[in-house]
Amino acid sequence: MAILTISREFGSGGREIGQAVAKLLNYEYVDKQNILADLKAAGSKWEKWGKDLDEHCPTLWEKHDWSFRGFSALVQSFILDHALKGRVVIMGRGGNFLLRGIPPALSVRIIAPVEKRLERIMLRESVDRETAKWLTERTDNERDCFIRSVYGKKWDDSTEYDMVVDTGVKSEDEIIKTLHEKLLEKQRFDSEIETLRIRADAARVKAGLLTNPRIFVPTLDVFYDKHGLVLRGIVHNPGEHKAVEEEAKKLAGDLPLKCELHYRGKHQS
Repeated sequence: MAILTISREFGSGGREIGQAVAKLLNYEYVDKQNILADLKAAGSKWEKWGKDLDEHCPTLWEKHDWSFRGFSALVQSFILDHALKGRVVIMGRGGNFLLRGIPPALSVRIIAPVEKRLERIMLRESVDRETAKWLTERTDNERDCFIRSVYGKKWDDSTEYDMVVDTGVKSEDEIIKTLHEKLLEKQRFDSEIETLRIRADAARVKAGLLTNPRIFVPTLDVFYDKHGLVLRGIVHNPGEHKAVEEEAKKLAGDLPLKCELHYRGKHQS
């Protein structure tokens, strides 16, 4: 049931390490292609958002487009669904933030000295040093901005990870061996997935609401408070309140759901 999330600097070797660990343990490897396939299944509109914005910095206009909220909610829901299957390596897209506090999950940040990264990129992409430097700075900045836009977190904050490993200090083989051992230890938490299941349910309901073109909620969150799912947000009028609540209950199914919807400018629900 163990889950590995990997955040990596561009050119650090994180992708290769993730693929190697997945192969060694026979885990599913989830990266951009898997998420794009999930978005495609959700509709061509969301597939386009994925192609245009995956791990890229949204413009000011995109951040304030309701579709960006829907896209972000879908990506988070898909990541949690993949994690719920267990035995998976999830690359990037803030997986560590979504799975924080989940016992079977191991979050790892992979870094490397700039020169080592440039050498790797020059070889892998067949480009000169200046182009490799430009690619490195651009990609890292885009990923950092994406994380801040979606999660409000710093991409390179070491306290957000269980481990930070430097491929300039340890070889890839050493890192793969360490991750292998850590994930085998995590497997003892196989049965401790209830919190993850709840998070996945909450994310699914939130994504369903935020991608519904008939519903517009200026502020919305869905979370669990030990008694059931809680829907909290701001609506404009009673009709909107009713529509959001009814749709949320449909999405929640048999799960207990409490609505805490408030009218803009008022304190009553």
